[in-house]
Amino acid sequence: MSTSANGSGSGALSASRPTEVSQLDRVVIRFAGDSGDGMQLTGDRFTSEAAAFGNDLSTMPNFPAEIRAPQGTIPGVSSFQVHFADYDILTPGDRPDVLVAMNPAALKANVADVPRGGTIIVNTDEFTKRNNGKVGYDSDPLEDDSLSAFEVHRVAMSTLTRGALEETGLSKKDAERAKNMFALGLLSWMYHRPTEGTERFLREKFAKKPDIAEANVLAFRAGWNYGETTESFATTFEVAPAKLAAGTYRQITGNAALAYGIVAAGQQSGLPILLGTYPITPASDVLHELSKHKNFGIMTFQAEDEIAGIGAALGASYGGALGVTSTSGPGVALKSETIGLGVMTELPLVVIDVQRGGPSTGLPTKTEQADLLQAMFGRNGESPVPIVAPATPGDCFDIALEATRIALAYRTPVLLLSDGAIANGSEPWLVPDASSLPDLRVQFASVPNAADGSDEFWPYVRDPETLAREWAIPGTAGLQHRIGGLEKQDGTGNISYDPDNHDKMVRLRQAKIDGIDVPDIEVDDPSGGQARVLALGWGSTYGPIGAACRRVRKAGMPIAQAHLRYLNPLPKNLGEVLASYDTVVVPEMNLGQLAMLLRAKFLIDIHSYTKVAGLPFKAEELQGVFTDTITGASNRTKEATA
Repeated sequence: MSTSANGSGSGALSASRPTEVSQLDRVVIRFAGDSGDGMQLTGDRFTSEAAAFGNDLSTMPNFPAEIRAPQGTIPGVSSFQVHFADYDILTPGDRPDVLVAMNPAALKANVADVPRGGTIIVNTDEFTKRNNGKVGYDSDPLEDDSLSAFEVHRVAMSTLTRGALEETGLSKKDAERAKNMFALGLLSWMYHRPTEGTERFLREKFAKKPDIAEANVLAFRAGWNYGETTESFATTFEVAPAKLAAGTYRQITGNAALAYGIVAAGQQSGLPILLGTYPITPASDVLHELSKHKNFGIMTFQAEDEIAGIGAALGASYGGALGVTSTSGPGVALKSETIGLGVMTELPLVVIDVQRGGPSTGLPTKTEQADLLQAMFGRNGESPVPIVAPATPGDCFDIALEATRIALAYRTPVLLLSDGAIANGSEPWLVPDASSLPDLRVQFASVPNAADGSDEFWPYVRDPETLAREWAIPGTAGLQHRIGGLEKQDGTGNISYDPDNHDKMVRLRQAKIDGIDVPDIEVDDPSGGQARVLALGWGSTYGPIGAACRRVRKAGMPIAQAHLRYLNPLPKNLGEVLASYDTVVVPEMNLGQLAMLLRAKFLIDIHSYTKVAGLPFKAEELQGVFTDTITGASNRTKEATA
């Protein structure tokens, strides 16, 4: 079977026609269309080829909140943005250099983000009077002057795809479904992306439906050949591979990295893993990925609700396994009593919270950082837990190992705060050498330990350094013991209502968390100490803050940057670091939760900059904030010394 852009000719990719090749150091592309147009798959495949080519990259998928919004409407628009470069980058990019809009709704929802002079590629077949009217266009935006500020390429993608597939025997409707692969082929041609990996992927993905696989391959080739044969595109672009540290890399999302980190934690601890969970956006992919790895001793249990999921996980820890549960903010609320039970019983438990916009159901597919105070205080009574947070998608692997280390070493639930931007975003990940991973093996109790010299086992006898209690597997001969949700007597674990004992146990549990060993915070300050402003972040603000600091420094202004991966307890040197700067700016995707905690603990006036739009910060946005802050700090210094 053969094809070309119009359905005839060679099935292979055409020989190149002469075009000007422009060398770029970075590009941001956004694919946008209806939720049924396959934009996530298209973006993911382009990203995979960029990763295989050796570019550094960062991505930002954006999903509709509705399961199936009305076709052709703005609420149903799905997009995928990929930023790839020949140097190390930190964000998915502020604005797309290229927007691929598959219908009027995709154009209307995204055109405001495209800078003047940017490129817009549209599927003209969808710009009918009816579709334009759905999104409020009074006239065809491709025919009036509304897009005059951009370089617009009009491509009849649906028609061309149908033409390329007319010999396959597919229906018109089925053939049009492959138009996303036409778009991918065209963009792959424009940016000199490899093609073999995509064709192999399509044949593997649709191995049970070879006719569909072949149709997608033909559509992909048709898009490539269209770029070769049309006169519309006079220039193609090249972005050279990035100079990354030597090693084996793979593209990875935050949720996949979390899952791999949990698998590695099981291997390094020698413990079976039970993920007790309930599906919830945007955390469900952790369950999906872990369910594939039964061969590594991973058990996944999809419970009937959030409470049953964490109950099973804590029960697994009681039985000598490592219990893990994954959720988002609404699920943490439901799990709060069982987390408190984990605090009381002092059992290891990893609670993954992939944060999304709230309150209540809120914004299921959008990102936010508003669960920090819930993680700190969202349980009844004094029930402290450690809190850790990854900075990037790849960092999720390491933070999962850290959460496990803390849970096992200190016998405590640990809250791991990811968020939607990290969970769904992706980047190149340097696959670690297994020999470099931490040793997480634990020693279970094996002999009686009663302080009174009897042959009993006392569950609340503590390690003098970590204050962790011994962990005895139920059924171990001679180690019968009692744990549960009622206050325990120190040492013996017997139920106690003694006021002094309760005071002592509450303070012991708090001291255990306060004493957790976490590394000091590191400050990035190329100015050699001249910076008087510190930008401090946590979670997914790492990338935008870092990119903004680069821009500020390039403009000749000094600024220091630091990032918190450990939020409870905080690094021991943090107070000293904060006090050494005139101004500390804390950008957060909430209303200032970390800033509130830092003010309370260190009595330092924190400059809080907040955003709760369901989208990450843009580097240009924070650049303006930091520039204004530095200018203000400089003026205050001059006034003080005058």
